[in-house]
Amino acid sequence: MHVDSINNGIVIDHITAGKGLELYNLLGLEAYDCTVAIIKNVSSRKMGKKDIIKIDADITVNTDILGYVDPGVTVNIIKGGKLVEKKNISLPAKLVNVISCKNPRCITSTEQELSQIFNLTDEKNRIYRCAYCEAKFEEK
Repeated sequence: MHVDSINNGIVIDHITAGKGLELYNLLGLEAYDCTVAIIKNVSSRKMGKKDIIKIDADITVNTDILGYVDPGVTVNIIKGGKLVEKKNISLPAKLVNVISCKNPRCITSTEQELSQIFNLTDEKNRIYRCAYCEAKFEEK
């Protein structure tokens, strides 16, 4: 298989195998008019298998989404065909408009224009709580 290199853009690397498509959807990459390659189950010495997303455009990706879904991914910025920056992404301390509060009595249920803000309260167990009502976010 051959996937062309990119001249200016982003490579999201070290994605846990199987999470590439989920990140593609959450990042809204389908809305961009550029070439995007999702490469699944690539052999990796470090991880065994991994996914990679290559974006052939100079766009900004939400690193909070990346860190929330799959802490440990790396974002490589490519300019002129060369790697100019490598960012290691970790679990974000604060999430804004990434997840939503499910508490029906939370102010975000009635005030639609409020941002959905969650703070990391337990890094080991990846627990986030709503900044307004302190409700714990439960993944389904």
